[in-house]
Order: sequence, then structure tokens, then C-alpha cells
Amino acid sequence: ERAHRVARPAPAEQQPAPTIEDRRISGRQLAGVAQVALRVVQSLAGIGEQVAGEVERADQIGPGADQRLQDRERPGAVAGAVGEPGAGELRVRHTAIGVNFHDTYVRSGSYRTLPLPGIPGVEAVGIVERVGPGVEGFKPGDRIAYINEKYGGYAEARLLPAHLALHLPSTLSDLDAGALTVKGLTACLLLRRVHAVRAGEKVLIHAAAGAMGQLLVRWAHRLGATVFATAGSAAKARIAAECGAHHVIRYREEDFVARVKALTGGTGVDVVYDGVGADTFSGSLDCLAYLGTLVNFGQSSGPVPPFAVGRLAVRSNTLIRPLLFHYIRDRASLEALANEAFDAMESGVLPAAIGLTLPLSRAGEAHTALESRATSGAIVLTP
Repeated sequence: ERAHRVARPAPAEQQPAPTIEDRRISGRQLAGVAQVALRVVQSLAGIGEQVAGEVERADQIGPGADQRLQDRERPGAVAGAVGEPGAGELRVRHTAIGVNFHDTYVRSGSYRTLPLPGIPGVEAVGIVERVGPGVEGFKPGDRIAYINEKYGGYAEARLLPAHLALHLPSTLSDLDAGALTVKGLTACLLLRRVHAVRAGEKVLIHAAAGAMGQLLVRWAHRLGATVFATAGSAAKARIAAECGAHHVIRYREEDFVARVKALTGGTGVDVVYDGVGADTFSGSLDCLAYLGTLVNFGQSSGPVPPFAVGRLAVRSNTLIRPLLFHYIRDRASLEALANEAFDAMESGVLPAAIGLTLPLSRAGEAHTALESRATSGAIVLTP
């Protein structure tokens, strides 16, 4: 019944996991990588040999690299241009690119999963330009979104395995889809798969005024949970309350553990959704009720250090560290999660709250804004 949204393309051959270089790049260097990605889709006429070499290296990273290199050898091929899609591929021109904490972890070296030099970015929205052999369910002009653990989103255009593409609902704009695809599917994963929130449960959500936090607060409230939220300022506390948080704790001014215990009569909460990591992890464990679950889904303040697993036995608690990619490894799982998330978007449960829009060439500024918590809501780049 949702055939208009999620077609079933022919499976694409899985590429082997890339090797990882032990390198780090800064936000300023990221802007340089974004500039290289922009040039991938342009002719190199008039540009010096050194820049041409950088484009050559950047274009060799990610799925479809062999096909692109073959395209350059074909008569009439333009150096530096995205080539024709191979079997099971789409050529996509991006219209909006979502910025996520995952991107900053990759750039800083906290997640060492992108060979360098490389093009970061796990999600984007775009228009299908060409369809490769064997692909069904897509045609030129289709609007699609995708999530790709092989990266490559910070670019004007790319070749994409068709099995990753999702048709967008007509009611969802490109910018909104850029803000919501990863975050919307993640919210669905956390609230409906990792721990299925039930009416009457007590839920604590950290960084509730952030792009991810707002979605979690809204959906948990809609599910009938009592929502406890943390925020770092009065302005952000107001945002959390407007999203539906019943109790907002300004963690810079009071101990959130003591406040949660006081508000719950000492019993604690059934589940904590913690995307902050190092700064809140220990306190999150202390906030759990008997049989409660801590869902640690991010590390914006840094990775969680090793801890004594015996702490979980104090109240028979559960700890889980989920990654979205693991829950969408096959097409059926991706479709099911995307359809549920798109339903929530269309019904207004998950509205797009865009805090900042920047051109792709200023990707470094986007990372700085995200890491400094200088903005509320999602950040979207436009090619």
C-alpha cells in the first residue's frame, strides 16, 4: 500500500568494508573536503594539475569507484565528472544534505570508518538523473532520500546503490527530508524498536532541545509517556516544554539525577535516551528504576569510558548502544522503518525543525555550530 514510497530495486552487490587510516581532520579541513566534493561534478578545464589530483583521489572513494574510473576511460568522458551508473546504481543530484553528529565523529577521528581523503555524509536528498541496468522501481526525475554507511553525502552528485534509495512522500519537502531522514528513522528505531515506549512509562531524554531530542520528546509524548527532559539554558528549556516535555531540568543549574529522583518519588525512570555520552552516562544509570533501560545512542560530549558492568546489577538494569545501520541491513527492514517514520512525519508527530541552513561549501561551519551546541534543530547543507 506504500508502493509510491518505497520501491524494491534489484539488490546491489555489497562492497567490502574499506580499510581505515589513523588520521584526523578539523572542521576547517572538512570545508576543503567539501570543496573537493563539489568539484567532482564539474569539468576540470582550467584547473591546475594539483587540484585535479585531489579530485581524482576523492572520486575513487566509496561504492562505484571502479565504475567511475572505467567511465573516465570511455570516449567522450569528462575528467572529474560523475559517470554513468553501473548495474544496480542510480546517478543522483543532491538537493539537500543532512548534517549529523555521526559526521563530526567521522571527521574528528572518533569514528575511524572513512578512508582519507574521503567524502563524509551519511544522508542526502536528491533527484534521480540516470538509472543503471537492472534497477526497477526508479526513473529519472524521482525524488529520493537515502542513508549510506559508506558515506559520500557531502557532494553535489553521486552514484548510489539503488537498494538504499527511498521514494519521498509528496508532502515532504527536500529540505525537510534532509533534516528528518536519519533523525526520523533513528527516532523510530529508539522509541519503537530498541525500547518500545508504552503509555504510562517514565522517559528521560537528554539534550531535549536538539534536533534529535525534539523528535524524541514529541513522539514519546504522543505515545503516552511521562517525559523528563534535560536542557542547557532557559531558551532550550522552553523548546523542550513546547515539544511536550512534562518536566524540564536545566542541568547546568541543578543535579539532574537528584531532580529526577525527587520528581519520581525516588523510583526513577523506565528508560533513558542518552545521546550525550561521557558527561551524562553515569547519571543516566543512576536515574533508572528497577528493570530500567539505558539507551546510549550518541557521544556528543565524548565516548563513554569503561565502567564496571556490576553497576547494572544494582537494579537489574539493561544497557544498549544501538547503531541505525545495524537495524536497516536488509531492504525489508529499511522499508519497514522508513514507512513508519514517514507516517510519523506526514501526521505531524515528527515535524522538521531546521535550525540552520548553509551551502555545502561551508560544511566546516556547520560542524562547528553542531559541536558547540550553538543552534537548536537540524542543520541542512544545500549544494
